[in-house]
Amino acid sequence: MPRTAPRICPLCEATCGLTLTIEGTTVTGARGDRDDVFSRGFVCPKGAAFGALDSDPDRLRTPLVRRDGRLREATWDEAFDAIAAAVPALVREHGAQAVGVVLGNPNVHTMAGALYPPLLVNTLGTRNLFTASTLDQMPKHVSSGLLFGDPFAIPVPDLDRTDFLLLIGANPVESNGSLCTAPDFPGRLKALRARGGTLVVVDPRRTRTARLADRHLAPRPGSDALLLAALAHTLLTEKLADPGALAEHTEGLGELSDALASFTPEAVAPACDLPADGIRALARELAAAPTAAVYGRIGSCTVEYGTLASWLVDVLNILTGNLDRPGGALFPLPAAGPRPRPAGPGRGFALGRWRSRVSGHPEVKSELPTAALAEEIETPGEGRVRALIAIAANPVLSAPDGRRLDAALAGLDFMVSVDPYLNETSRHAHVVLPPPPPSQSAHHDFAFNGFAIRNQVRYTRPAVPLEADRLDECEIHARLVLAVSGMHGSAEPSAVDDMAIQAVLAKETADRRSPLHGADPARLAGLLTGENGPERRLDLMLRLGPYGDLFGAAGQSGGGGAAAPGAGGTQTSAGAPEETAGLSLERLLAHPHGIDLGPLRPRLPGVLRTRTGRIELLPEPITAELPRLRAALAARPAALVLVGRRHLRSNNSWLHNVPALVGGSNRCTLQVHPQDADRLGLADGGRARITADGGSLDAPVEVTDTVRTGVVSLPHGWGHDRPGTRLAVAGAEPGVNVNQLLDGTRLDPLSGTAVLNGFPVTVTPLP
Repeated sequence: MPRTAPRICPLCEATCGLTLTIEGTTVTGARGDRDDVFSRGFVCPKGAAFGALDSDPDRLRTPLVRRDGRLREATWDEAFDAIAAAVPALVREHGAQAVGVVLGNPNVHTMAGALYPPLLVNTLGTRNLFTASTLDQMPKHVSSGLLFGDPFAIPVPDLDRTDFLLLIGANPVESNGSLCTAPDFPGRLKALRARGGTLVVVDPRRTRTARLADRHLAPRPGSDALLLAALAHTLLTEKLADPGALAEHTEGLGELSDALASFTPEAVAPACDLPADGIRALARELAAAPTAAVYGRIGSCTVEYGTLASWLVDVLNILTGNLDRPGGALFPLPAAGPRPRPAGPGRGFALGRWRSRVSGHPEVKSELPTAALAEEIETPGEGRVRALIAIAANPVLSAPDGRRLDAALAGLDFMVSVDPYLNETSRHAHVVLPPPPPSQSAHHDFAFNGFAIRNQVRYTRPAVPLEADRLDECEIHARLVLAVSGMHGSAEPSAVDDMAIQAVLAKETADRRSPLHGADPARLAGLLTGENGPERRLDLMLRLGPYGDLFGAAGQSGGGGAAAPGAGGTQTSAGAPEETAGLSLERLLAHPHGIDLGPLRPRLPGVLRTRTGRIELLPEPITAELPRLRAALAARPAALVLVGRRHLRSNNSWLHNVPALVGGSNRCTLQVHPQDADRLGLADGGRARITADGGSLDAPVEVTDTVRTGVVSLPHGWGHDRPGTRLAVAGAEPGVNVNQLLDGTRLDPLSGTAVLNGFPVTVTPLP
């Protein structure tokens, strides 16, 4: 008989609850979980295709090890023996910087990806860390770090209570949201308008999100920072700015007018290709709204001034008094996150603590630009990356100039890939470690709960037992840490979790500000519950978190600490209701559909970690970057620029092998406005050649007025045409890799993020 089991969907940032139908050990269906405390039954096509992804015949079942130049099936012991023999030897001979680590987008969709890569990087001691952040959201981390002192203190729009929502460079109806975890984003936008609110979308394409809007503005791509600066300028010069209670927590308000003096609506209008009167009217409407939130995403991040645009989003939220208030933009309080601490100065946020070896790119959040990975591999000299560990990463498709990176990967001394597929990147590996299907993995959203529009906590154990010939994904990661550390064969994988727990408890009990100060770490560790190391670590994080039980009376017996916020039935320091206190894994397991922890609440000044303990509105890196933005006012815009696009049934490059999620409108076409098509001699259904810094691509043409004039659009994540992969469905309709049009030199200088949108191209018709 079929049975059902709950599972949190791991396929996008919405984190919807699913109800899986299972026959034997096969997932035969997936629908929205109506009892899920967060998603309430919503499901998108990706979630509905969970079973097809889970049972994809191209998923690797066993490890692969390169022998005599070919990848061959091997046992798990053989795979980890090969890693243990190669990586520590390379480190001994060439130093820790000879090993690079690249982390892909799917890492943040798994428990293993949250718990173990930090341990791996620390064990290796390498500074050569590259992640998908510098291809996506790093500008937001940088702007938040500079404003608030914490790169993870990212305010999210209070979608369910706001009266006015300004979306810039965001298409959440098709992306399901990003840095804003919100199941049923389309339904929430419709509800906003139904209650009399206003939705304004700024996007060069008439996306599905723009079609829901009260007003759609289609500026020239890449001009987001100029538009936002003009909005802020209008608020200041027309004396519409009203920070309210934020003023006492903010530095730089008085100097902001001078910093933005050049960015009048009239000055930015030609560069934005928007009327000055329209810009001014939008600023007035934003100021007049009872509550409002400004939200920008990838279209405003992966552009030349991405960090400035991300900074200006929060400048607008601050100037209108909407930061940290209901209906505005608030800071989530995730259950497995750090416990709130008393307000006060912090360590602040610094850029460029070290630089990349070849081009001198500054580090950001301990990461280097992924666009620099190829040169770090191929350039001779001390510190050259000779070995690479790629975890759920496919930078050959996701990073600029994939051809160059493709060739560089082929020249590595050793490469490990943790990936369920033999794809465009993992085909170069010497060892491939395949995780099991998602139905056989436990799930908790460590990352996305930090961006959720409502505080809640959910955890699902594996819906299907782990098959005998597979390893749990967390065990794969733990064994990888042991293999690179030289402890392979001398310690069990559980030792990695034990060491992580011991380190956290040692720090907690030594902290005089902690309610656990002076307690015995070993005794506290013995109180943790869970069937395995990852569950014990989750239990620890929940207990120490803002709603946790702090080990009950055991914590209070340590002495020396202040009373625990949130413990013993009191309110948390963030104002969470009494009934949410006392959280632990045991309590969470008793609620298979999750626990609602209430709406977002004001958290300032407690979230601030700047050196002043205040919002630093004009930090030096921002003021130093503003002259470059002023110069853009006089720049001659390119005649034709390219932007990417998302599709509801895609998630970067990793869902193109599921038949149910490809085809139809989810195609790799070059969208062109009819006027541009006539001017360029392009025909709908014909083919065109697109040329830019990194080379040329040929793609089919789709003539449509959903893209504005002067702009063409090609989706990212395609280009599945390289030999040696095992992606039958994706290979049948490979498309082209849009990032091949870039050579990796176009970067946002503050964040190291690749400029993937708004770059100039030429387009010519093909026979």
